[in-house]
Amino acid sequence: MQRVVITGMGAVTPVGNDVPTTWEALLAGRSGIANISHFDTHDFPIAIAGEVKHFVLDPEVDPRESRRMARYVQYALNAVLEAVRSARLDMRQEDAAQVGVVFGTGAGGLDLIAEQQAILNTKGYRRVAPLFIANMIDDAASGQIAIQLGAQGPNMAVVSACSTGGHNIGEAFETVRRGDAQVMIAGSSDATVNPLLLAGFTTMKGLATTDVPAEACKPFDARRNGFVLSEGAAALVLESLEHAQARNAPIIAEIIGYGSSNDAFHMAASDEQGAGSARAMRMALRKAGIRPDEVDYINAHGTGTPLNDAVETMAIKTVFGAHAYRLAVSSTKSMLGHMMGAAGSTEAMICALVLAEGRIPPTINYVNPDPACDLDYVPNTLRETPVQVALSNSIGLGGHNSCLVLRRV
Repeated sequence: MQRVVITGMGAVTPVGNDVPTTWEALLAGRSGIANISHFDTHDFPIAIAGEVKHFVLDPEVDPRESRRMARYVQYALNAVLEAVRSARLDMRQEDAAQVGVVFGTGAGGLDLIAEQQAILNTKGYRRVAPLFIANMIDDAASGQIAIQLGAQGPNMAVVSACSTGGHNIGEAFETVRRGDAQVMIAGSSDATVNPLLLAGFTTMKGLATTDVPAEACKPFDARRNGFVLSEGAAALVLESLEHAQARNAPIIAEIIGYGSSNDAFHMAASDEQGAGSARAMRMALRKAGIRPDEVDYINAHGTGTPLNDAVETMAIKTVFGAHAYRLAVSSTKSMLGHMMGAAGSTEAMICALVLAEGRIPPTINYVNPDPACDLDYVPNTLRETPVQVALSNSIGLGGHNSCLVLRRV
């Protein structure tokens, strides 16, 4: 089995359209949640979100082709091109068959679906775009990334709601580990700040309510009352250690374990004992060959909903026992909102940066402790401390769970 390292990263988030800007904002505890500007929200009782702001498509992307793309694909391409540049990966020097893509989305091209449905309703079927289907499907990003880079290795899009990012990185990790590729472009993207999803989550009664947008998401705090809809993308370049060393690539962190499970309990609620999430963490630790007491930091799923945060806390205590109280656990969703399918890849990226720099971003808006959530949530201010091993947890609608274990190199 090959060792797998991260050599490049890219991001498009509500607090920045690249990795350095995003990271600086998270360490400063700066929120990207604000009033929605993408569309008219006067009929909605909740009108805040973590929007991507001031987005400009990367100049390497063909502008004629980009006009056909769903917004989530555009976010994905920007993140991937940043990641490839930071990895100093030159595709002209690579065996294209040894470079693959595993890049997913939670919701896909909802913007294109809405646009083309309106055209069908008002102008008839003949005016529907010929390439509409190819550009709105859930593997449109993975396909476009392969075309952009000329990557001819394994290619797929894993879809598992809010666990999508973790599962795509995990499956890419396994692909490199077993030797089916030397380089994998992994991550996820979602453009979910749109009227239909906002309406759906509003009627589900899952969204946070507040008069101050930046204070809306309060993970683990006793006042928490919901999550904040958000969007963006993150991409990681994964390589075998041998391949990365041979080309003298920058090595940010190593991925050493991946776990996946399902609650088999409810489509919209977690198993109330956290058993599914606990299974995913245990699987990831077992495959990593890491004892629970060797873990220093967990980037929690931490959505800010009353049930999720209590259940995840319970799952962490089930897996880590007394060591759970010595762990640092933070939720960067407190600043980013819930980036849906893009959340897990963004949070894995954050774990890699924590390992590389020894700085843990805080859980902001944490003021009133909840007896059911009694761990160290790194409240409100970044923490500087060496971190050797970190976990990234994701929990998705449908009971999906993913866990990634990363180690400092």
